[in-house]
Amino acid sequence: MPEQDPSRRAVITGLGAITPIGNDHPTFWRNLVAGVSGAGPITSFDPTGYDVRIAAEVKDFDPAIAMDRKMARRMSRFIAFGMAAAKEAVADSGLDFASWTPEQRDRAAVAINTGGGGQEQVILGTHVLETRGPGQVSPFAIPALSGSMAACMVSMEYGLTGPVITQVAACASSVICFLDGLRMIQHGEVDVVLAGGSEAPLVPVGFAALGNMGALSRRNDDPQRASRPFDRDRDGFLYGEGAGVVVMESAEHALRRGATIHAEVLGAALTADAFHISAPDPSGRGAQRAMTKALQDAGVAPDELDYVVAHGTSTPLNDVTETRAIKAALGAHAYKVPLSSPKSMVGHLLGAAGIISALAALGAIREGVIPPTINLDNPDLPECDLDYVPLVARQKRVDTAMINGFGFGGQNAVAVFRRFEA
Repeated sequence: MPEQDPSRRAVITGLGAITPIGNDHPTFWRNLVAGVSGAGPITSFDPTGYDVRIAAEVKDFDPAIAMDRKMARRMSRFIAFGMAAAKEAVADSGLDFASWTPEQRDRAAVAINTGGGGQEQVILGTHVLETRGPGQVSPFAIPALSGSMAACMVSMEYGLTGPVITQVAACASSVICFLDGLRMIQHGEVDVVLAGGSEAPLVPVGFAALGNMGALSRRNDDPQRASRPFDRDRDGFLYGEGAGVVVMESAEHALRRGATIHAEVLGAALTADAFHISAPDPSGRGAQRAMTKALQDAGVAPDELDYVVAHGTSTPLNDVTETRAIKAALGAHAYKVPLSSPKSMVGHLLGAAGIISALAALGAIREGVIPPTINLDNPDLPECDLDYVPLVARQKRVDTAMINGFGFGGQNAVAVFRRFEA
């Protein structure tokens, strides 16, 4: 990779997570490596009569860790998730925004993405409208359902007056935060970016629609084995919820203040399939191009990759198509590099899936451990024939990692990370 101006290199200095397997980053990482499943029967509503009655829910979450209780009652669950993850990431980074000048705050951005925003607010508001009349609908319903409000609330929490960005790109959404953050830092627009994704999609209409689509696993009697990426017996993805946020900084800014640097963001890319509203292009060309372009942007050759965090949804179409695309992008190295899918444990967090993948990649770089793909008992041969790190974690030095995110509508996003060397 060519030498870069340190002021234009983007590094990660803080981590935060709210997930089905842990409401803070250390717990999430420990359970991810241990292969703990966050799946179980749905508790957020009564699923009687639904084809799908399981999910990966966030447990024992108290919105008061993110905001005061009055505001928490007015805002959506995805906003509280995003705020909580951001607060943990900022604390982990050691940044003290309270001491910053207005000029410094002008150079701090927030890029927190989502797929659906505050979906439950539409349902709650409609119920109030129909049962109590239009005069009783909450005036907070609009900001509470807005997909941009998690990012806006974080910017207000810390008084950050740089760009506030929310990208909505289905299941690719939170991979894009790394591209946005990287470009802003590379262009010298900002010194700090709070980047991530948040999603709380566990509402009845979502289960009904995706169940009718056939996208969700119906393994209701065995939820912890429902998400099984690349396995021949997979029957759909497991709905999940949660959030993750990281602190990105210019390397110069981070080094000047003596920050702990987890890794460097090297490159990212976006492409489209232009094929179907929900199914991936079976050729895998769009996904392959995203991987190739991201590697080129990062200045990384395919054989330099030590780990790939697969999108790995556990759907019949995605897993085969992604495997095909990885082979096309990496060539012979596809059979040598380990891959794994965190969705086997946390489910599919839609707009927050990419940030979960990033936290897996960053953990592997930091700890030298690759999280497993659990429930992969029988690989779907010959289509799914790569090294998916089945069942148990693997000790391995990881210097360079890539994450994949592919969304409905053919949206493909890929980002590349590397161990930081000053």
